[in-house]
Amino acid sequence: MITEALLIIGAYIVGSIPTGVIIGRIRGFDPREVGSGNIGTSNVARAGGSSAAVMTLIGDALKGAIPVIVARSAGCPVATVAWTALAAFVGSICSVFLGFRGGKGVACALGIWLAISPMVILVAIAVFGIVFAISRIMSLASIGAAIALPPTVAALGLPHHYLLLAILMTALVLLRHRENIQRLSRGEEQRFQPKRSDSAAS
Repeated sequence: MITEALLIIGAYIVGSIPTGVIIGRIRGFDPREVGSGNIGTSNVARAGGSSAAVMTLIGDALKGAIPVIVARSAGCPVATVAWTALAAFVGSICSVFLGFRGGKGVACALGIWLAISPMVILVAIAVFGIVFAISRIMSLASIGAAIALPPTVAALGLPHHYLLLAILMTALVLLRHRENIQRLSRGEEQRFQPKRSDSAAS
């Protein structure tokens, strides 16, 4: 019981690591002070270009995947793995290092479900890709992928603890996107336009 509690706490701390802020400082900017102010991949792309965005995406995905991999490797029951995953996800959107603020949690969710069931991610990525290709709006694509998560988990027959995890994660993603949803309803959400590199600009 103590080991499982430490694992969940550790997952929250790992999930709290603000990858976008770290990458931004290395590249000379703070994503919280530009664009939407979000520390996730899309705003880092706007501020720092595609390479900074890729590093942020990978870092955020790893902080979701690693705690799950550790929990599964330790032979923890499904319930503990699910709680560990949720703790990492909560850390990504409510970071102890950022005054309990954070990103939207999408990349962290990517890592979590890659570690639990890659098939879930294949469906979510397909939904994301289709919505993004049509709309060119990152937030709308993320919302679509999040909504697809619970029915996909249910259709694959994964344990009910994972279905509950999917439902909770979707609810939190939608909550974190509430301002985006309001802008979408008003037709004011911006289409994705990454920062052009210096070489491209020249």
